Amino acid sequence: EKGFVDYSGKKPHLVDPKTGEPIPVELFVMVLGASNMTYAEASMTQTLPDFIGSHVRALAYFGGVPDALVPDQLKSAVTIPCRYEPGVNRTYEDLAEHYATAILPARPAKARDKAKVEVGVQIAQRWILARLRHHTFFSLDALNERIAELLDELNDRPMRVYKASRRELFEKLERQALKPLPTAPYVLAQFVRCTVNIDYHVEVD
Repeated sequence: EKGFVDYSGKKPHLVDPKTGEPIPVELFVMVLGASNMTYAEASMTQTLPDFIGSHVRALAYFGGVPDALVPDQLKSAVTIPCRYEPGVNRTYEDLAEHYATAILPARPAKARDKAKVEVGVQIAQRWILARLRHHTFFSLDALNERIAELLDELNDRPMRVYKASRRELFEKLERQALKPLPTAPYVLAQFVRCTVNIDYHVEVD
């Protein structure tokens, strides 16, 4: 029914090959509600292109689309923060329309609205970030390649409470319930508000 979205407060990092300086990057996490099946990847920023790209790859990883996406009220998702009717970014709405899903931002200061991903982020920090701390990565591709390996281990690992892995529960409960992916992945669209001149000609860059 829902895919919960958030970024980790603790960040992985790359190393500048020229200077040796660490470059902090973001860790995007999406968790499905019934199985706790988890997707995670590193991105350079939380800006709209990276945010949307992470969604596209997460849905491709799951092989389907939940009925709704539940993000935190971060700037790339929400243009007008509000407890009852937040304004959703136009590009994010366009992605939701492409995938035939809905955007239901979590209410401000209501952690229970996205408790699944809060726990999912903590698990990703312990299972993925903690195991990366002694490794050095010079590119985002190399970092994400290693994260993908650890992610598969996480999803295949049995959970004590459920006596089954995330992947087993996903195959049993969710795979058939997800909506099918569209024939082509979403392509980023940027929307700009234009002002009409007095002569009624609209100038478009």
